[in-house]
Amino acid sequence: PTAFTQGLVFADGIFYESTGLRGYSTLRKVAPETGAVIQQVPVESQYFAEGLALVGNELLQLTWEEHTGFVYDKATLKRLRTFTYPTEGWGMASDGKSLVMSDGSSHLFFLDPRTQKPVRKLQVFDGPRPVERLNELEFIRGELWANVWQTDRIARINPATGRVTGWIDLTGLLRPEARGPEGDVLNGIAWDRAGDRIFVTGKKWPWLFQ
Repeated sequence: PTAFTQGLVFADGIFYESTGLRGYSTLRKVAPETGAVIQQVPVESQYFAEGLALVGNELLQLTWEEHTGFVYDKATLKRLRTFTYPTEGWGMASDGKSLVMSDGSSHLFFLDPRTQKPVRKLQVFDGPRPVERLNELEFIRGELWANVWQTDRIARINPATGRVTGWIDLTGLLRPEARGPEGDVLNGIAWDRAGDRIFVTGKKWPWLFQ
């Protein structure tokens, strides 16, 4: 529950997790069966780590206000290089072909997976209304799922059109007595493609749910 979860990826039978807050940000490998941290590397204290995506054998990690992203080797967690972007960094996801990031607005930004250069910008709508505060992202069965910050809802988005096709309401998933202060909101979605399992958690949540 000390992990301020910002990005979550499932691959090779383990979780890769990006945790935030300045001075506490990390990139870590976590065992799904026990929640034990297998390996972690710190992020320098001037950075507030955010979303995380897996592209090939590399992990890409965003930072909130620093306009800087980090690229790591998946096996060793060694940092390989950095990249930059003009907006804030919130959530990030990849389906192997597309790489997309959020900045807390109603817009999504598609990047070239190899160069991290912008490719297109997409605004998300639920009917006529734009959906603001898009946060952690995950591609699941051709859809793009997005946590909406400070809510217990996940938007299911058509990545071609930006239209919301449905909502997942996870109100009550975590018992109220297990939830900490106001900032400890739902945040963290991962998909086990082979096992077709979906995982969700939140910032400083003591539980991860399948």
